[in-house]
Amino acid sequence: MKTRHLANDLKVSAIGYGAMGLSEFYGTTDDAQSLHLLHQLIELDMTFIDTADLYGRGHNEALLGRFMSDLPPSTRQRLTIATKCGIERASDEAYARTINNKPDYITRCCHDSLRRLGVEQIDLFYLHRVSQAIPIEESMECLSRLVKEGKISHIGLCEVSAPTLRRAHAVHPVTALQTEYSLWTRDVEEAILPTLKALDVGLVACSPLGRGFLTGKYLNNSDFAENDFRKNNARFLQSNLDHNVALLNLIRPLTEKYNCSLGQIALAWLLAQYEKLVPVPGTKRPHYLAENAMAAEVGLDDADVALLNHLHQQCEIKGERYSEEGMKGVNA
Repeated sequence: MKTRHLANDLKVSAIGYGAMGLSEFYGTTDDAQSLHLLHQLIELDMTFIDTADLYGRGHNEALLGRFMSDLPPSTRQRLTIATKCGIERASDEAYARTINNKPDYITRCCHDSLRRLGVEQIDLFYLHRVSQAIPIEESMECLSRLVKEGKISHIGLCEVSAPTLRRAHAVHPVTALQTEYSLWTRDVEEAILPTLKALDVGLVACSPLGRGFLTGKYLNNSDFAENDFRKNNARFLQSNLDHNVALLNLIRPLTEKYNCSLGQIALAWLLAQYEKLVPVPGTKRPHYLAENAMAAEVGLDDADVALLNHLHQQCEIKGERYSEEGMKGVNA
């Protein structure tokens, strides 16, 4: 597996892994199967794993803790674990959430994440969303203290605006910004990506396969289980799927040229956008995990990167990427 540097002292696999789906949001889960999949990451040399305290209300971190507890120390040291805090969820099954960036909450969440993961230091600790109620400088000062205490190694932010990133970076260096970025979500290109490059901050691209859409395998809303959040997501409503498939039709000729899948084209395109960009696709299936890993070997030529860069001008994507509740704290 090729590697990339999110920071000078933070080298990770060029393709990471988003573990969220092992706990919820994408249909049924099975811990035994999930642990088997996580061990395959080692075989594929995918060393960067992304989680959050939000996922499964702590279940995802605890699952990773179980996984890592079985690894030899030398193998464990190869892994980079990123987790997040800043979103409170109700104790029931409701989707409602509250953004909380108070220093005492951040500190408590950090300690809880350390315990669930079974580690002494978190490699990359993000604010999952930014609250308008707490100045970003106050939250960053808290995170900076956690760095000085050795609880976390690097600070990250998620889904923030360019001005907020600059304010945060002035308090303490931000190692990486995580945000949704893919061939069907291009918002970051206007202001955020140029700011990241100017500040030399890494970009962790979540949902780099458009929650599966860019693989070409999800064209019917009826394919989703009732507990799969895509079932009621605006972009995956059948009328919007029928419209958005035009994007896949524009990409498909490249799969023949490069002898690879649609998803691998989508990941290879992202890797070509910025040398400090690392996508973190998620999957529950070993076959797709291996397919995602091999995307690091797909080298698109400059002409095809340019072609893909302009696809959004030919095909406007219909449907918001989150519900109003899910958009809380995005680009704050």
